[in-house]
Amino acid sequence: MSRHPVVVAAHGTADVAGQQTVEAVVERARLALPGREVVVGYLDVITPTVGDALAALDAPAVVVPLLLAPGYHVDVDLPTVAAAAGHPVTCSAPVGPDARILHAVLRRLREAGYRDGDPVVLGAAGSSSPRSAAATAQAVEWLAALTGGPVLAAYASASPPTPAEAVAALRREHGGRVALATYLLAPGFFADRMHDAGADLVSAPIGTADELLEVLVERVAAADERAPELAGR
Repeated sequence: MSRHPVVVAAHGTADVAGQQTVEAVVERARLALPGREVVVGYLDVITPTVGDALAALDAPAVVVPLLLAPGYHVDVDLPTVAAAAGHPVTCSAPVGPDARILHAVLRRLREAGYRDGDPVVLGAAGSSSPRSAAATAQAVEWLAALTGGPVLAAYASASPPTPAEAVAALRREHGGRVALATYLLAPGFFADRMHDAGADLVSAPIGTADELLEVLVERVAAADERAPELAGR
């Protein structure tokens, strides 16, 4: 089994609170993976990039996408960066979708004042990728199973409906309060858009939730199992 360094591949944000959240997730991963070097690399907006992180390691590595759905970054960007690294790189599946993460989403909703029966908008980043849309649809099903009430997906970019459109649609259909579950990992531009949607309450991003860490560690283990030939290099 591989025990190589781990690069946590995050989207990247100019928001300082978002950067601090990602750094906190990575620090928790270090504590959960004793004896492993765990570093962060970014896919957009800020540095170090994933390529920078792999170059600095200059050794076989595992890359875990800190993303809630597959899409262009997972399907194109990371394989391209891995192929250019100059040493073996194994990319895991992204941390999402995973049903456990929706338990964290519901907890964030309750922290924001969610009441049983409130219709919920699940506010995701958005992508033109059909695989990403399917992953978000799966997350909607999982959250609806937990809440027992209506849940509608919305997207901060790339795909309709917008968070504001989804909030308005649920309010027309059900009346009363509408909650917005922020289906994002950290504060930043997209998280700010959720607060402009007109919902009665908006949950915080998933952040350093235990469920996220559990999934991340499992993704590392799965990548290790797929890369036994790298051991000892």
